[in-house]
Amino acid sequence: MTTHLEPVTFGERALRIEDVLALANRQVPTQLQGDADYRQRIAKGAQFLDSLLDKEGVIYGVTTGYGDSCVVAVPLQHVEALPRHLYTFHGCGLGKLLDAQATRAVLAARLQSLCHGVSGVRVELLERLHAFLEHDVLPLIPEEGSVGASGDLTPLSYVAATLSGERDVLFRGERRQAADVHRELGWTPLVLRPKEALALMNGTAVMTGLACLAFARADYLLQLATRITALNVVALQGNPEHFDERLFAAKPHPGQMQVAAWLRKDLAIDAPTAPLHRLQDRYSLRCAPHVLGVLADSLNWLRSFIEIELNSANDNPIIDAEEERVLHGGHFYGGHIAFAMDSLKTLVANVADLLDRQLALLVDVRYNHGLPSNLSGAPADRAMINHGFKAVQIGTSAWTAEALKNTMPASVFSRSTECHNQDKVSMGTIAARDAIRVLELTEQVAAATLLAANQGVWLRAQAEDARPLPPALAAMHEALGKDFPPVIEDRALEGELRLCLKRIAEQHWRLHA
Repeated sequence: MTTHLEPVTFGERALRIEDVLALANRQVPTQLQGDADYRQRIAKGAQFLDSLLDKEGVIYGVTTGYGDSCVVAVPLQHVEALPRHLYTFHGCGLGKLLDAQATRAVLAARLQSLCHGVSGVRVELLERLHAFLEHDVLPLIPEEGSVGASGDLTPLSYVAATLSGERDVLFRGERRQAADVHRELGWTPLVLRPKEALALMNGTAVMTGLACLAFARADYLLQLATRITALNVVALQGNPEHFDERLFAAKPHPGQMQVAAWLRKDLAIDAPTAPLHRLQDRYSLRCAPHVLGVLADSLNWLRSFIEIELNSANDNPIIDAEEERVLHGGHFYGGHIAFAMDSLKTLVANVADLLDRQLALLVDVRYNHGLPSNLSGAPADRAMINHGFKAVQIGTSAWTAEALKNTMPASVFSRSTECHNQDKVSMGTIAARDAIRVLELTEQVAAATLLAANQGVWLRAQAEDARPLPPALAAMHEALGKDFPPVIEDRALEGELRLCLKRIAEQHWRLHA
């Protein structure tokens, strides 16, 4: 882990998406706010709950059953057992396990919510949850089983259980029993107090953690798609005047203007240009700022939705120790994240569709303005047996189609669950998982189109009348050439596509931000 950076502090300070991303990638140290006043405020909530128990107060999930069982009173002699029962019967998740990066983001989101001090948990619980992050003890969390209200109950049960020394964790690259890892680290597993299992599970941490990661990927993808478009303008001998500043002043959506400005910079549009072959390019070039600009303009409100959720108390009930009140509500409902992720996946899939159309132009001799068929670099005497990027274009079409198919909004598929207590649910976690999948597919499209665009630029440079590339594109072309040599004789490109995806995941190329 990088340790020279300022630590991410969990407590009263709001976190940004970038904090969660850095933490999920193990790039920054973390700390828990430790001043006496803050610790006392956290402790006061748990103490208030204990005082209510002494008075035999009725508190949902503490002295009652859960969900529709809230009408079932739990005798005081069984109250201590109730938290373990909650995380135990929710241990029914299925599907793939969240990867390490996503699991860290989930832990961060849950810890930040509990740090508001209105969930009725002990300081010791915050300390142990933070220790999981600090020592990279990662609960193995199945992706599937949450309807997004009452929060991410089933997946978060794996956090509650592993804090209690049950189920399995990933530790130092190995799957281990949580109890063994506690023992190895010299910890005593927590015995969760009344309300603590509910506080851990009854929230939006899984969908919110995934949303933070999805946002960061989409932000980089926007910049990469703009750079790919600029390369394709060169490869296809496009008309750079489509991105003129005066043109975009007439329709001044800020994100659209930003994308056009990035394209002008990449293309050095103010420099002398070659004579134009046509007035208007096809839409996938000419309208690229209009497509990408919608994503650019949406990022601000997407950030707002995600960061408000990240920095909120989102369990039920809320414990107001100062006023000595227990407030029963529905803050576990993930509607804002659901809508944000349903929107993001549509925005991102449109990027896939745009790049797919650009690649279709590149490989087709009817539309690529003199480039070889399928971008093959083979000499004339071997051209008939070489097919360059033909199969890559087919694969890109498949990935794009799947991305577009996955834009069906999850948030409109509410299902009445849990004996009609949870009769309107958000489906926020499914929306977030969908968004991650659409991003994966669109990054595959971007990798394929980037390699093809780079091949097109290389082919164009072989002409006797070739013009030098603008500086930003020349640097990108040179950097790509170190990993991805020109395709002259056919070769299997899977390994290079996977390397390109790795570079995208690492945000390897410095682009426009």
